[in-house]
Amino acid sequence: MCERGAVYSVRESNYHSTYGHVERLAEQIKKGAESVEGVEAKLWQVPETLSDEVLGNDVPVITPGELAEADGLLFGFPTRYGTMAAQFQAFIDSTGSQWRTQELVGKPAGLFYSTGSQGGGQETTPLTAITQLVHHGMIFVPIGYTFGAGMFEMEKVRGGSPYGAGTYAGDGSRQPSELELDLAFHQGKYFAGISKKLKGTS
Repeated sequence: MCERGAVYSVRESNYHSTYGHVERLAEQIKKGAESVEGVEAKLWQVPETLSDEVLGNDVPVITPGELAEADGLLFGFPTRYGTMAAQFQAFIDSTGSQWRTQELVGKPAGLFYSTGSQGGGQETTPLTAITQLVHHGMIFVPIGYTFGAGMFEMEKVRGGSPYGAGTYAGDGSRQPSELELDLAFHQGKYFAGISKKLKGTS
């Protein structure tokens, strides 16, 4: 995407989602980003190894070359043993050309994720994913504790961490809670604001 007048493009977000949990977070992130004046956000998914019949969504598939067109990138994925799912890792592994030409250097990037359980990787997943951003020279933008009181919620199950928005999928039947969706909206809004500021100073 190219900048159009006062419109800042934040490619929100590139994701992989099997049961729809990450997709729901991505949709809220997009809404949050677009609540920032002058920001345009788009959803993209990485190439899938499962059939369309299994997945059943019509979100466009991104190619590595399209990453450089965005002013900012948020990456979302489910967890597999504490790290990003293989489909997303395969996509990152295909960005060697962008690494060689340094196309993504200096771009803000963030992370969001879904895990199966409370001990399933709500912090290890983004922590291990940061290495991918570092090798591309991207600027990691965590949400920290900017979500306020919601970050300290103890009475309800809540995914997410200072690294980014998150949810718990359980066996696949649990869906993101209202609080988790609010956190995703906040991340989109916060990230878009940071990306817009960085774009304005370049």
